[in-house]
Amino acid sequence: MTTLEDLPIRDDLRGRTPYGAPQLDVPVQLNVNENAFDVPEDVVAAIEKNLHAVLAGLNRYPDREFTVLREKLADYLSGVLTRQGGTSSLRAVEPEWLWAANGSNEVLSHIVQAFGGPGRTALGFVPSYSMHPLITTSTGAAWVSVDRNADFGLDARSAVAAIEEHRPDIVFLTTPNNPTGTGMPLEVIEAVLAATAGIVVVDEAYAEFARDGYVSALTLLPDNPRLVVSRTMSKAFAFAGVRLGYAVAHPALIDALRLVRLPYHLSDLTQAAACAALDHAEVLLGNVDRLVAQRDRMSATLADLGFSVVPSDSNFLMFGGIRDPHALWQSLLDAGVLVRDIGIAGHLRVNAGTEEETTAFLEAVTAIVRRDPSVLAARGTGAHVTDAQNATTHEGAGE
Repeated sequence: MTTLEDLPIRDDLRGRTPYGAPQLDVPVQLNVNENAFDVPEDVVAAIEKNLHAVLAGLNRYPDREFTVLREKLADYLSGVLTRQGGTSSLRAVEPEWLWAANGSNEVLSHIVQAFGGPGRTALGFVPSYSMHPLITTSTGAAWVSVDRNADFGLDARSAVAAIEEHRPDIVFLTTPNNPTGTGMPLEVIEAVLAATAGIVVVDEAYAEFARDGYVSALTLLPDNPRLVVSRTMSKAFAFAGVRLGYAVAHPALIDALRLVRLPYHLSDLTQAAACAALDHAEVLLGNVDRLVAQRDRMSATLADLGFSVVPSDSNFLMFGGIRDPHALWQSLLDAGVLVRDIGIAGHLRVNAGTEEETTAFLEAVTAIVRRDPSVLAARGTGAHVTDAQNATTHEGAGE
């Protein structure tokens, strides 16, 4: 039988494994950072109405510029800026500043296709979203990984030093970061923008879950034409199955993305469903606070059990102090709870679920620790990630 290795595949793809987390049929699935709540019935009805309205016209190509969708995304983000306040001169987002695609992965792919490619370099601070290097290298560009600080944070001085050393054409900053959950101070993004002549991509897939005091990089857009902020409807909007990601940038940068997108890349069905969701944004986002409450509940209980917990601005937690992460992962799976082994020594990641799902996880992990306290590592034995681990194991920030 012919195997992959028998085919004339690109040399740089040989030996690789496909990206993806385990998809297992277990009662409690808390491993891929999905929104745990189903789409509400009134939103389902609105989606059905929008879909029905376009079905008869599916013999025609969709609106290439997704005009109505861009207007609704602009309205949503303008509301975000109004609620956030602050001193930014940006008070509203105009439709011409918006781009959308099939998930934020395609948005990121468009950015790297336009500004990366052979002879160019992209840089990211790890551990972070593993699709950044995969998307980069798929265009023929080189990828440079730079370690975050020991606490998984990033400061302006070390970020600038890395940029001055490597002179990348694209810099990826993920905030809140995945898999760590940590937010990034705005001054770090400002320092990176000042230090690089290239494009700075700020991946904000989990921004709606951030704690009070988090400031979006959207506020930096007016004075930074090389900045692009990527977001998604997969997480806070409970819309992972639709695949709708979007980005905000100066219109000139958006024009660059038009040069590389495939024709008619957003179907009428995707546009119709996303527009219905944005019309009901307040309803869909109503579960964000419930997920944050469960995240904080998990954080407190895990800390009480003796785990180290990384402060999180996302809908998930990374917790450490684990002697054998894969063994704990398997024990939780045996108890019907699926979390994520992210390949970082001493750590696992779990996303917030419904109250019932969170309870199931906490009861399972509590029972495991009480039955065998050696699950916990001796203090100080947790380790940082290696570049090789980061390249192959971390779940998506933008999925």
